[in-house]
Amino acid sequence: MNPSVISPATRRTIMLLSLATFASMVAQRICDAMLPELARVFAVSLAQAAQVVSVFAITYGAAQLFYGPLGDRMGKFRVITFATLGCSVGSAWAVFAGTLDALVAARLLTALGAAALIPLSMAWVGDTVAPDQLQEMLTRTGLGSTLGIVGGQLVGGLLTDALGWRWAFVFMTVLFGVVGALLYLDLRRQRLMAVNQNAPDSPAVARLGFIAQAVQIVTGPWSRVILALALIEGAGGFGVLAIWASHLHRSLGLSLSMAGAIVALFGLGGVLYMAVGPQLIRRFDQPGLVRVGGTVVGASALVLAYTPHWGPALPASLLGGFGFFMFHNTMQANATQMAPQARSTAVTMFASFLFLGQSIGVVLAASLIDRIGTSAVIALGGGVMAAIGIYFAQALRRRATLASG
Repeated sequence: MNPSVISPATRRTIMLLSLATFASMVAQRICDAMLPELARVFAVSLAQAAQVVSVFAITYGAAQLFYGPLGDRMGKFRVITFATLGCSVGSAWAVFAGTLDALVAARLLTALGAAALIPLSMAWVGDTVAPDQLQEMLTRTGLGSTLGIVGGQLVGGLLTDALGWRWAFVFMTVLFGVVGALLYLDLRRQRLMAVNQNAPDSPAVARLGFIAQAVQIVTGPWSRVILALALIEGAGGFGVLAIWASHLHRSLGLSLSMAGAIVALFGLGGVLYMAVGPQLIRRFDQPGLVRVGGTVVGASALVLAYTPHWGPALPASLLGGFGFFMFHNTMQANATQMAPQARSTAVTMFASFLFLGQSIGVVLAASLIDRIGTSAVIALGGGVMAAIGIYFAQALRRRATLASG
């Protein structure tokens, strides 16, 4: 069967959404490298300065569920557009913050907007793109967010060292402002096209309340599988990843900067997958992608956990990121299809379960380190990813068999 044709206008819109997801992840990571400078400037401890990161993360995670019903009712692209412009306002506030409290408040405002961009972009692509092209198009928005993970830390560190921490937020103000303006122009184009075609902005569909939508999603058999796997993926993947650098520092005696640079290859592995993802998606089916992806993460974690030298940790981190995003991209594609009638709510619930799993994973990993050591914790996280890759592959095959039979 020939793949569905995606119009040039839709491709341009997806490119803009990729820029929005990039900006969202840059905003999330840009303060990581500037924490020592913020502690010095505001004469506070490093833990106090870290509020600019922790408050952002908590707000970002909590706001996910708010945007689900809002996107379903007001229009996903409209919400993305104005949330992006709101992030520009929050970033401008951060430029002129005179106290740490003011900077934390500016970060909170930015997080409220940034929380909308990735899940609603995924939901918009799910609404617009045919199923046979969906996963490939999600790699486009995924490439933006994955580049943002790497770019945020890099830009934050470089601008803070070269020009001062405020210039990092000048960069964010301009980035969000330009992307928001481009999204607004595209929103006007979409509205004009809808008027010319005598079509409403969104179909008149009877909407359930948020609680009813949530109950409908969590009681769906396939939705329960996806949400449960998102929770486990967040814990075994993102959660355990938080101690990779500490493990390299403790077990191999590497400096924290060297250990952090090695772990940053995980993000580059994700970028590499997003770049070649369309070819892999066409070559393998979804069960193959998650089975191979989970296995690669498991093998990479074992190498990183028990290598006696830092050299093998380089390809292990790179391949670990590649395998993880191979698995995660397939999860994203299935999350957009959990509840097409309430897609925004479903995708934001998926993101919330992923964030919750990440939090649980960090707590569990920290509590297990003193008992079994960092090597065993990392190996355990890799084993969890390999196991859910095998389970998810089997579940996808069973679902395909039921659908065809």
